[in-house]
Amino acid sequence: MADFDREYFSRRLAALKTARQSYETQWRDIETYILPASTEFQLSETNDGRRKNQIIYNDTATDSVRTLSSGMMGGLTSPARPWFSIRTSSPERNKMKAVSVWLETVTKNMHALFQRSNLYQVLPQAYEELGCFGTTAFLALDDDESVVRFYQCPIGSYYLSTNHRGAIDTFAREFQMTARQMMDKFGEETVSKSVKNASKNTEDAWFSVTHFIEPNPDHDPKKPFKKAKAFRSVYFEPGEHTPLVVEGFDEFPVIAARWIVRGQGIYGVRCPGIQCLGDVKALQLGEKRGWKAIDKLVDPPMTGPTSLKTQKVSLLPGDVTYVDVTQGQQGFRPVYEIRPNIVELDQKMYRIEQRIRRAFYADLFLMITSLDNAQTTATEINARREEKMLMLGPVLERLNDEAFDPLIKRTFGIMLRKSELLWGTDREDQALIPPPPEELGGGELIIEYVSILAQAQKLIGSANLEKLTGFVGNLMGAFPEAADKYDVDAAIDEYAAMVGAPSRTIRDKESVDAIRAQRQQAQEAQAQMQMVQQQAATAKDLGATPITEDTALGAMLGRMGLPPTGGIQ
Repeated sequence: MADFDREYFSRRLAALKTARQSYETQWRDIETYILPASTEFQLSETNDGRRKNQIIYNDTATDSVRTLSSGMMGGLTSPARPWFSIRTSSPERNKMKAVSVWLETVTKNMHALFQRSNLYQVLPQAYEELGCFGTTAFLALDDDESVVRFYQCPIGSYYLSTNHRGAIDTFAREFQMTARQMMDKFGEETVSKSVKNASKNTEDAWFSVTHFIEPNPDHDPKKPFKKAKAFRSVYFEPGEHTPLVVEGFDEFPVIAARWIVRGQGIYGVRCPGIQCLGDVKALQLGEKRGWKAIDKLVDPPMTGPTSLKTQKVSLLPGDVTYVDVTQGQQGFRPVYEIRPNIVELDQKMYRIEQRIRRAFYADLFLMITSLDNAQTTATEINARREEKMLMLGPVLERLNDEAFDPLIKRTFGIMLRKSELLWGTDREDQALIPPPPEELGGGELIIEYVSILAQAQKLIGSANLEKLTGFVGNLMGAFPEAADKYDVDAAIDEYAAMVGAPSRTIRDKESVDAIRAQRQQAQEAQAQMQMVQQQAATAKDLGATPITEDTALGAMLGRMGLPPTGGIQ
């Protein structure tokens, strides 16, 4: 890796700042009107507890953000149920016992790892920022205690850049750390003199740090060194000519997701917060003016005779002020009569509130939150909110591509590298990932999402299959040959894929053929047994029947020249 070039990083950071400026005004408005104390555009805003919601008179938008965050948490990444599974790209390999056991173990261990980490503390904030600002980002870094730890980066504190494919591959941030934190993370040998001095006296003093992550120009997959990895990470103090630390990552450690991207845009657009910002501003203005009108109604400005200017008067309820009756003046009167139409105003405000809630999918997510239990099925959600699910489709697909796929791949990579150190040792059973079976081969691992919302998306297409199955079933009542047209095996496979059923619950073709052959043999053996039993019963009945000239058998024997007496011997 090339030596640290402070001028290069300074120029790059300045260019990233310029590219982000056009978004900042809108982000500041969103913070002001929807999500107070959520940004860090200035380093001084770190650990800033000043009130920032002075102009929010109606919290409908803020409440809708919380609903969206809770709904996405419960519908996409609920800690109460599995929301992803790891498979191979080969359906045949997935059904091999050794492979399926290994895949289930990896998936189970990763779910348990997420439970032990702080992921489910970071994700709600990430969903809030994604819904309000259209962009969110957090770091996934190695951790000695919890294997992996996640660090949320507030909007405004970081800068992004994309490659030629439109994928985010560059991340820069300016943030603050205390002297004690810097000493713990970077060591006394690398920090500046000011940090060293502060650590001895005022260790909680704040210092600025710049962090840069980008593709490594000196990447060499054949070299195991950190400086040769796919991405390089550089920490440095502004104005210093030596870095705090230079390290590398095998995977891009930043989980950056966007709501909708326009063309070659870097940051997300058309998210609920941006979409309803005008309504939110109108709601705050209407709420403020409504209360002002009510205030004038119950406590209007008054006029009174000048003779009372120096007298003791009171306008409090129950008090009495004595005045002399003068021409044209009967004591105190309102300056003007105001009769605000409160009902019409409330109706107007209600319509605006409903538009804001719809923008944040509050009806859909409230349902998911209230029904987030083991008995809730994707079918129930899809049946009630199919239209909303269709609208969410593009957003969920982008989340899979930009958030969940990188998150799981990054975590898998960390788990794998830590486990490889234990394979072949007496501590192999402590490995987070067991050694892969030989049957796995070099097959590619894929991620399958099985959350409620993911299944509900798939179930949108299952309605047609269910209708077809019902139609064929009804048709078979009048035309049994209709069953010849319907492929039951294919229908079951398609439906299992739509609902995200575990692969082990569906038998492969060879197993099904063997079961059907065995059933056919059993049915044939049973039919033969029934025929033998029937023949034996017939023979027994014949043996017990008297043979006389009056019986048909006696007549037959007579024609054959045999005596028609006795029974069959």
